[in-house]
Amino acid sequence: MMAVLTTMTVPLILAVVAIYALCKRVNVYDGLLCGAGEGLNTLVRIVPSLIALLTAVYMLRASGVLELAADLLAPVLNRLGIPAETVGLMLVRPVSGSGALGLGAELMETYGPDSYVGRVTAVMLGSTETTFYAIAAYFGAARVKGTRYVVPAALCADFVGFCAAAWAVRLFFGTGG
Repeated sequence: MMAVLTTMTVPLILAVVAIYALCKRVNVYDGLLCGAGEGLNTLVRIVPSLIALLTAVYMLRASGVLELAADLLAPVLNRLGIPAETVGLMLVRPVSGSGALGLGAELMETYGPDSYVGRVTAVMLGSTETTFYAIAAYFGAARVKGTRYVVPAALCADFVGFCAAAWAVRLFFGTGG
């Protein structure tokens, strides 16, 4: 019964929306076309900033700057209980979701998904945001030029998320070492 309900959720929502639109005499097809056109216009506005962002991430990774930063930050993070192996993930995650997933996969392949590093990596990926991507996408879509305090506040939130991820894994699983 539950599998049928789960499978039918999206079709049921679409049917309810269509019936509601018919009752209100809304031209659903025109609304769909207008929404799709607005979506394409938004995409055209934000793609250049996303391309620049992804290019910068790959350049930093290829140049070795990320590894250097990881070496410099490792002592501080170890004092906070964050495994030093996750430093690269912490530096890439606010910038690139796909880059962070790649680093996370490498960490899990190296240390194992059930290791302390693997668990912290998984929780970090699930509890933090690709900050600069989100800012570029949402502020670009809204045509907002100045971000004011958004970037520092979002990066602080990411840092708290990284610390909380390590804390939660220690709380529920221990350090495993």
